Amino acid sequence: MHDMSLPTNWSVVLGAVALALIGLSLARRVRQWSRLRHIPGPFWAAFSRWWLIRHVGGGRMHLDLREVNEKYGRLARIGPDTLVTSDPDLLRRMLGVRTRYRRSDWYDAMRLDPAKDNVLSMRDDDRHNELRAKMAAGYSGKEVRDLEKHIDEMVQALVDLISRKYLSTNADYRPLDFGRKAQYFTLDVISNVAYGEPFGFLATDSDVHEYIQTTEENLPAIIMVSVLPWLNKALQSPLLKSLLPSDKDPIGLGKIMGIAKQVVGERFGPDRKVQPDMLGSFIAHGLTQAEAESETLVQILAGSDTTATAIRATMLHILANPRVHAKLLAEIATLPPSSGIISDAQAKRMPYLQAVIKEGLRIFPPVTGLMTKDVPPTGDTYGDIVIPPGTKIGYSAFGLFRERAIWGDDADVFRPERWLAGDDEKAREREAALELIFGYGRWQCLGRNVALIELNKVYVELLKNFDFEIVDPTNPWKSINVGIFTQSEMWLRATRREV
Repeated sequence: MHDMSLPTNWSVVLGAVALALIGLSLARRVRQWSRLRHIPGPFWAAFSRWWLIRHVGGGRMHLDLREVNEKYGRLARIGPDTLVTSDPDLLRRMLGVRTRYRRSDWYDAMRLDPAKDNVLSMRDDDRHNELRAKMAAGYSGKEVRDLEKHIDEMVQALVDLISRKYLSTNADYRPLDFGRKAQYFTLDVISNVAYGEPFGFLATDSDVHEYIQTTEENLPAIIMVSVLPWLNKALQSPLLKSLLPSDKDPIGLGKIMGIAKQVVGERFGPDRKVQPDMLGSFIAHGLTQAEAESETLVQILAGSDTTATAIRATMLHILANPRVHAKLLAEIATLPPSSGIISDAQAKRMPYLQAVIKEGLRIFPPVTGLMTKDVPPTGDTYGDIVIPPGTKIGYSAFGLFRERAIWGDDADVFRPERWLAGDDEKAREREAALELIFGYGRWQCLGRNVALIELNKVYVELLKNFDFEIVDPTNPWKSINVGIFTQSEMWLRATRREV
């Protein structure tokens, strides 16, 4: 029998190699810890990404980041190379038009196709600016014929759906999951505005093509790529790419990709369709067919979930606060009798409604992803703190919008009156901070205008037509955070409002 053991000298060599590798790993971790050791944060976060992975996957990342900033300060460490801030001044400096900060590899996770960029994932500043310029007019609504009319149609469709299927009486209980209906509404709005025809979520009162279900199932994986960017490269391999959504899929995100591809295809070629909608504007300003397919899909993803969250959260806070509810109803009652949907211009002249919208966005910001930016190659400073190059700084939404130094000791209270408190320096500080809800500077949200028109209309029309009650105030909804929120089982009882 042969002796299969390694010679003594080989055992020594392998042992030495193993020790060397362990030593190198320890040295790298010590070096990572050392470069940001002057910035406080959770102890283990300084040595490993495990803290981030665990909290991103926990469903309450927005609250975890807020707690970090409350405990360790407005700038805190949450990873070997990652910081998080709740300071609006620092965020504005990072996001401003002339910023030297750049998007980090966090944005690679925003690629719907791991090999292709879109306006959300693009990290090349010149290409990003070029894409934004081609789409700005479409998103602003300036080149979309009947933009407000398209939104009005979907507001009316939501009112009609509730009237048709979900009115309760003393003898007939018909609860509605407002969490789902709000998303049906925003999905139909963005598709109607984007290319002239709604998907039909409200008309069918269903999750068309199981889009919402499959998207929610995939969101945790998407956000995990933002913490571990190397996964994006792995997803480009032929084996794993076959597991991703495809435009050939019969359901889910892949089906929506297929619809977007078909709609865009009709706008190119010798018999191309020309329409005065967002897609038409994008193409008129030079978007290629491949770019139009990608950006149309991003519109749907980015424009529906976030606005739906704003609608759900604000409605929940209105219904849970009788004083606010009553004051808003009193203002709605002053509107002139009309058979049509309230206009955007009318809504802007309603001070209490505008205060409610602002307070709803503040108390429950819809976008809570880190969206980290790379510190400039020359580094930066924050007060007396030196921030070395090679560092990423992320955004703590709930930290910023619940910070008592900005919002007062009642920062956790839904109080729209804080927006009616005059025009002093504190009021201007609050207004400036709220702008960060939609991003800022070169990365401001392109869909801001459409989202605000939706918010200006939907609360008025719902509260004008119905009285709502929260079915279970002790458990009003199922809300999970993965950078954006997935929210459902928001059960309400609706009755016809008697004027």
